[in-house]
Amino acid sequence: MRVAVLQYPIIWGDVRANVSLAVERIAALAGKADIALLPEMFSTGFCVNRPELAEPVNGYTLTTLQQTADQYNIAIAGTFICREAYGLYNRGFFLSPGEPPQFQDKRHLYAHGGEDKFFTPAGTRNIITYRGVKILMLICYDVRFPVWARNVSGHDFDIILAPANWPEARINYWDTLIAARAVENQCYIVAANPVGDDGLGWHYNGHSVAYDTRLKEQFGFADNEEGTRIANLSLEALRHFREALPLWHDVDREMVKIPTNEL
Repeated sequence: MRVAVLQYPIIWGDVRANVSLAVERIAALAGKADIALLPEMFSTGFCVNRPELAEPVNGYTLTTLQQTADQYNIAIAGTFICREAYGLYNRGFFLSPGEPPQFQDKRHLYAHGGEDKFFTPAGTRNIITYRGVKILMLICYDVRFPVWARNVSGHDFDIILAPANWPEARINYWDTLIAARAVENQCYIVAANPVGDDGLGWHYNGHSVAYDTRLKEQFGFADNEEGTRIANLSLEALRHFREALPLWHDVDREMVKIPTNEL
């Protein structure tokens, strides 16, 4: 499974410009990757107090990306500001070529940044399936909470995708948390974070990365580097490692109760 991460600046509050940039970058991956991972709120930046930027799931952003997925035969993942009749969501999407979209809302809303005042948290953890691979999406702040990420059965999921808007001021936490989620869950993790400055004065220096469960780095970026990297993830190697070292047998299952759906 070839997973590409797109690390680049997000234009603050400009949906059309950001979608156009994403499509251009994804088109360049045709035939080179199976999944393209965009940062959190790739189409707006972390605009938690801009409800006018919200769109329905059949709006411009996802319609355009679905057409891109179909045209270039590549799945596309990220998040956007979603408007439903009953509220706003920081909604993770997974768009497969020729298939219905799959979603995962952000569970842990960043109250320190006011996100909890505008969005509704996820009530269910959804396991996304793509070409026989099981995927969990953790959205930015979600990576701080290991219970929500727990691979209880040892094979709940194979890959964690982590789209984020994580500022440079706390990037050392990001570096540690991303690695920890891969180790404790015996899975791959692929994380996307932007670079540049947002409309609130925060600077982002990237640090997008992919690890396997042995903490072998599949790729990394230099500070503030703009670009695309592709991780080639071997599910056969992962399953062999889990069989050779079945740590999941010792999980405290009675302490971990997560409402989960498989899509």
